[in-house]
Amino acid sequence: MKKYTDSGKKDTRSGFGAGLEELGKTNENVVALCADLTGSLKMDAFKANHPERFFQVGIAEANMIGMAAGMTIGGKIPFTGTFANFSTGRVYDQIRQSVAYSGKNVKICASHAGLTLGEDGATHQILEDIGLMKMLPGMTVINTCDYNQTKAATIAIAEHDGPVYLRFGRPKVANFTPEDQKFEIGKALQLTEGKDVTIVATGHLVWEALLAAEELETQGISAEVIDIHTIKPLDDEAILKSVEKTGCIVTAEEHNFLGGLGESVSRVLAENKPTPQEFIATKDTFGESGTPAQLMEKYGLNANAIKTAAQKVIKRK
Repeated sequence: MKKYTDSGKKDTRSGFGAGLEELGKTNENVVALCADLTGSLKMDAFKANHPERFFQVGIAEANMIGMAAGMTIGGKIPFTGTFANFSTGRVYDQIRQSVAYSGKNVKICASHAGLTLGEDGATHQILEDIGLMKMLPGMTVINTCDYNQTKAATIAIAEHDGPVYLRFGRPKVANFTPEDQKFEIGKALQLTEGKDVTIVATGHLVWEALLAAEELETQGISAEVIDIHTIKPLDDEAILKSVEKTGCIVTAEEHNFLGGLGESVSRVLAENKPTPQEFIATKDTFGESGTPAQLMEKYGLNANAIKTAAQKVIKRK
């Protein structure tokens, strides 16, 4: 099995900031809007170097979405930045009506997603945002796994015509994907080959899936790990090709099992090839205050939980 190396822990939100700053240099149509969280979203460099294209709207997220939608009419490519719960739940009506319904070219960029923002607690730990956004017609939904992938995705979505939801996180996590990668929207990445079980993961759970696969290998279990960075459009072909070989699947995500990656995969399997599946996700619950590691352990979102789910689903074949 191919071994992946952590080149040094970095936060995915900094990958977004780096990608945005590069776009500032290469694409004069890119503008950035932030709802009073410039530092948290790592938008400082863009603000400093392109002040005429940066708009601080304050704690007025609904207004920010409306402004962004309007800017697209003049040919601008607006990137909005705030926490994931403010980027989706707080402004869902504005996104639905002003962005998705009319297909506006707005890039909704959301940090502090899932449980791993930690001590801020349940009010800020949105676990339903992927479901909210993927149900909007025409909305592309991306959930990146590390710094390098987030930077590449940020650059790539500027070239995509249409609304995008880009989801990333707060903590420093393993940075293991190539620095020079080409990010292709809607194309899953097979990280390891395996014959006994498929593990498809997204976001912070991709690294945990790789760790689980290494542990399973010591037990004689061959796991195929697939990085699903784009949840919509989903790479149906990659999923079906893998389960044709392995006969069972585990889905892993830092999100509610209702409405997330797991349910999207279930649809693909139900329509094409019914297959035993286990879900690593939160189970219809809100989060709570705690360190990221404590929360991921309590809610079963780590390598050990993925390993256990893989062992279980293999027995169901």
